[in-house]
Amino acid sequence: MVRQREGEPCCICPCPCEGLVDVIGKKWVLCALAQLGNEGTLRFNQLAQKLPGISAKTLSDVLKDLQRNGLVKRVPYQEIPPRVEYFLTREGRELTMLVAPLMIWADRKTGLIQLDS
Repeated sequence: MVRQREGEPCCICPCPCEGLVDVIGKKWVLCALAQLGNEGTLRFNQLAQKLPGISAKTLSDVLKDLQRNGLVKRVPYQEIPPRVEYFLTREGRELTMLVAPLMIWADRKTGLIQLDS
C-alpha cells in the first residue's frame, strides 16, 4: 500500500511488536527495567542514582509510562517524609527476562563490559 498523505503510515501492521517498540524503544526504559530487575524494589532517588545522566523529569516520565503499561508498580506510603517505592510487576519481570539477552548483546557491542563466552 502506498502512503496516501504525508505523516500517515504506509501500511497497517497487525504485528504485536509494534506496541512493544513504543514502550521499550524510548530512551532509559530498558535501563530502568534492568535496575528494577536487578535490585527488586527501589525508591525514586535510589533509581536516579543508578541511572547517571537521567533527569528527574525524564525518570518520572519513564516510570509513569511503565506504570501505565503495567510493567512497574508504584507503592506510596503514608509517612512523613513521604516514601514511594517502585518494583516490577509480573509482566515487567517477564519482559526484563526476555530483553536481558538483547542488553547483554548491546553491552558486548559497546565494549563497556566483557562477558566470558
